[in-house]
Amino acid sequence: MVTLKGVDIYLRALEPEDLEFIYKVENNEQIWEISNTQTPYSRFLIKQYLKNAHLDIYEAKQLRLVICSNGNNAAVGLIDLFDFNAAFRRAGIGILILNNKEKNKGYGKQALQLVMKYGKTHLHLHQIYASITEDNKVSQNLFTKAGFKFIGQRKDWTIVNGQFKNENLYQHIYVY
Repeated sequence: MVTLKGVDIYLRALEPEDLEFIYKVENNEQIWEISNTQTPYSRFLIKQYLKNAHLDIYEAKQLRLVICSNGNNAAVGLIDLFDFNAAFRRAGIGILILNNKEKNKGYGKQALQLVMKYGKTHLHLHQIYASITEDNKVSQNLFTKAGFKFIGQRKDWTIVNGQFKNENLYQHIYVY
């Protein structure tokens, strides 16, 4: 059974060929807000990052997977597990579908479901969490429908274009 394959998408490890896709993602100022990025990344730095992408999640404390369309095998987004803590069996999660034409096709939902299952069956996580700005209703709905619960809010947590934004915290605790 392949656990990282859905109906419309599959998840795969980063490859050196993903350089230009990652470069587009990391240097897209419109999404810096969700990635906590403040400065652009050079192709050189991304090449270095891709060279180390093979590191095990237990070593790197993070895992980035490419979301690919089953139809044409094109990269449409990324899903990350980060802040991985094996001792406490938890991790943060973030999803990005890059192009608007690929949004609202269920790719994010499928990717989230696949990684949630992977987190339970392979990483034996107890919990997984997401931090979502208060105005990002699409992501809040996605995570809520996937079984995440709103557990609190960080006030004035991020600043975007000179305006502070609240960040909502969502958590999913696995049942074994």
